[in-house]
Amino acid sequence: MPFSLPRTVNQVNALQLQKEGLLNVANLSTVDCSSLADFDSTVLTILLAWQKKLQIEGQSISIEHAPEKLKVLAGVYGVSALLGL
Repeated sequence: MPFSLPRTVNQVNALQLQKEGLLNVANLSTVDCSSLADFDSTVLTILLAWQKKLQIEGQSISIEHAPEKLKVLAGVYGVSALLGL
């Protein structure tokens, strides 16, 4: 079962969201971004933290339904390859 990101990801909910994901690490191998609409670069921090945790476990993250804005942000920050975008 994929871990689904909410519609909004920003500094207000980032820490809680990151913790939720780390507590559900078994579901993090697939992250569904289909609801993601209102976000900033904070989402990249969360995804990278999850990716790091998965790498320790010998796994990797798969991001599904990434909005174009997320792909552009990942490119600007130079983390596209790290996140498979």
